[in-house]
Amino acid sequence: MSIGTNVAEFNDINVTPLTDVFLVLLVIMILIAPLIDKSELKIKPPETQHAKKDDASKGIFIDIDKDGQLAINGRAIKSDDPALIQAKIEEFLRNAGKRDVACTVNADAECKEREVVDVMTAAAAAGIKRMRVATIQSSNY
Repeated sequence: MSIGTNVAEFNDINVTPLTDVFLVLLVIMILIAPLIDKSELKIKPPETQHAKKDDASKGIFIDIDKDGQLAINGRAIKSDDPALIQAKIEEFLRNAGKRDVACTVNADAECKEREVVDVMTAAAAAGIKRMRVATIQSSNY
């Protein structure tokens, strides 16, 4: 009698572990899929009919139009580079001689939220501690 003649051969693949792995991956994809669509900020600023305008000498006013063009206190900036925006804000702070000024971002309703976030990031990097996004003036009275 020889040893090993009673050993049965397995010719079938056990798919149970493979199925378990696929089910875990499916659950992970179901949980992550809704988060992928959140890549763009969807912010609708409030509208107002009678808003008080701030004094331009009290802070920095950054205007963003629908094409993404920037203006700091009425002076246009020809670049959308956050480093240049930060440099212009720092230059304004040096010329004003103040460090504790408020920054107001006046954004057009049709501008991209990325541009507003870039401006706010550059202002924070320049040392601005107080910042706000101004409301849009409604033309309906």
